[in-house]
Amino acid sequence: MRIERIAAYQVDLPLHEGSYKWSGGKSVEVFDSTIVEVETDNGMSGYGEVCPLGPFYLPAYAEGVRAGIKELAPHLLGSDPRQLDVLNRRMDAALKGHPYVKSGIDMACWDILGQVAALPVCELLGGRCGDDFVLYRAISQESPDQMAAKVAGYRDEGYRRFQLKVGADPQLDIERIRLVSDLLEPSDKLIADANTGWLMHEAARVVRAVDDVDVYIEQPCLTYEECLSIRQRTSHPFVLDEAVNDIDMLLRGHADCAMDVVNIKISKFGGLTKARLARDLCVAMGVAMTIEDSWGGDITTAAIAHLAHSTPGDFLFTATDFNSYVTVSTAEGAPQRAAGRMSASSAPGLGVKPRADIIGPRLVDVH
Repeated sequence: MRIERIAAYQVDLPLHEGSYKWSGGKSVEVFDSTIVEVETDNGMSGYGEVCPLGPFYLPAYAEGVRAGIKELAPHLLGSDPRQLDVLNRRMDAALKGHPYVKSGIDMACWDILGQVAALPVCELLGGRCGDDFVLYRAISQESPDQMAAKVAGYRDEGYRRFQLKVGADPQLDIERIRLVSDLLEPSDKLIADANTGWLMHEAARVVRAVDDVDVYIEQPCLTYEECLSIRQRTSHPFVLDEAVNDIDMLLRGHADCAMDVVNIKISKFGGLTKARLARDLCVAMGVAMTIEDSWGGDITTAAIAHLAHSTPGDFLFTATDFNSYVTVSTAEGAPQRAAGRMSASSAPGLGVKPRADIIGPRLVDVH
């Protein structure tokens, strides 16, 4: 089996809530998603998806996905899509860096491998753990009252994990954290995610002011060193995200005792192959994880579901269901939330089939 064609499609993903806002006044109203198709010489196709959270979140942007695929794809024609490690080494040799460009291709090849093996991807990633897994809901940055109202609404829908978008004025963020905390039960979990938005003195104020609140502190400052400084000043459980962008930083964070939980974003690591490696290292090191991606629709959600469902439950802090945030369904067979939980498909591969009328024509077509 050989790769005969690599194509990319573009889809706009509007949000049910109209916009998504986080630290520094950053916001997105419509996400620009790229769906990747890898076609083999026997007519089998696999699909992946890459959807950066705008060009101002991580070193990634939507047009860059498609430009990168156009550059990378010719080097992969003729490769066996089932040989994931070989394929990843070939991608890294042909294009230095830019892991997000490679993520959709890697994801699509896992989809092919599952179809060939007649197994869902989660079985190939280590085996299905339990019947389902827990989801979190991200709460876009608004006034404390508005955020509290949304938490109450999503709690009624079954969610028990809430990620508040903070990282603004410290006093306002303290109010956000306290107001939402008062709504929750002891078994719920609250994460205050600053998305790098605080300076160190601001983060220090917030963690001191909410010292009596049961809350996780996520990525308070821009750099790893700044986050480590805050970690050393607080007893709150600590989550790292943006600062851990590869295996080296994951190992460094563990060695420095810099985190209790780490966010494994599939595209940040370069696809399911390297995200699985990060996941397995976390299990070996005793670090809990949130399994997710930067953003996406049905195909990204399917990939998250397979990686999350194959993660031992004790180490899966939570995961996310991006397809419930957006108004457009891009694929049939995608997993759907149920009372704040989700399970991976039992169909072969990722278990999804893109909707041809939604994804439109190929914008990149290398064959």
